[in-house]
Amino acid sequence: MSGHSKWSTIKRKKAKIDAQRGKVFTRLAKEIIVAARQGGPDPEGNARLKTAIMRAKEANIPNDNIMRAIQKGAGGTDGANYEELIYEGYGPGGVAVMLEIMTDNRNRTAGEIRFIFSKNGGNLGETGCVAWMFNEKGVIVVEKADNKLDEDEIMLNAIDAGAQDFNIEDDIYEIVCDPSDLQPVRESLEKAGVKIASAEVTLAPQTTVNLKGDKAEQMMRLMEALEDHDDVQNVYANFEIED
Repeated sequence: MSGHSKWSTIKRKKAKIDAQRGKVFTRLAKEIIVAARQGGPDPEGNARLKTAIMRAKEANIPNDNIMRAIQKGAGGTDGANYEELIYEGYGPGGVAVMLEIMTDNRNRTAGEIRFIFSKNGGNLGETGCVAWMFNEKGVIVVEKADNKLDEDEIMLNAIDAGAQDFNIEDDIYEIVCDPSDLQPVRESLEKAGVKIASAEVTLAPQTTVNLKGDKAEQMMRLMEALEDHDDVQNVYANFEIED
């Protein structure tokens, strides 16, 4: 959905390493803080907070840490001044890149992100330059090794619950749905005994750019550098690379 094939595998492995380093919690804590600030501390009445909490639990974040982040957001104390921004730009080969940012200093962040783009063969663009190339989608990832149900059972259950597409990629199943159906589809799968690796609303490219050789390597370096930045919550791009 956001850079298939080899990058998807690298990203999943990298997420596990980042979790050990605490990077994942830093990003998820920001999301929880902002969600609680905007919609209140009750996840049952705050869909964004509920999703953020689920993602934190998927990353094995301790409940005490999750509760502290909720309290920070609801209390308007530390972390309540985060500003949410969308940055758009181009990577090597004309790849479209979308960034979801949370920062307490937009000038600092803009300068640092611009530098990352220029250092890795891309450039930061104007608002709206690539947003039209993406659609919002709900994406659920199921790891084959974690589930006893076979492919057909999982696919039929997902489609019956409202899924629009079912993709098989290496060691995972990727289930695509409308953002409003993400929670119902997830709950239906879990009720059927499916273990969910991740479930989130993402930006899916309408078309993709195939990269090879130096351009592919350069694009991967750009993605890694952007995802490593503390103020970047999510990175989406419309490239494809071969194994």
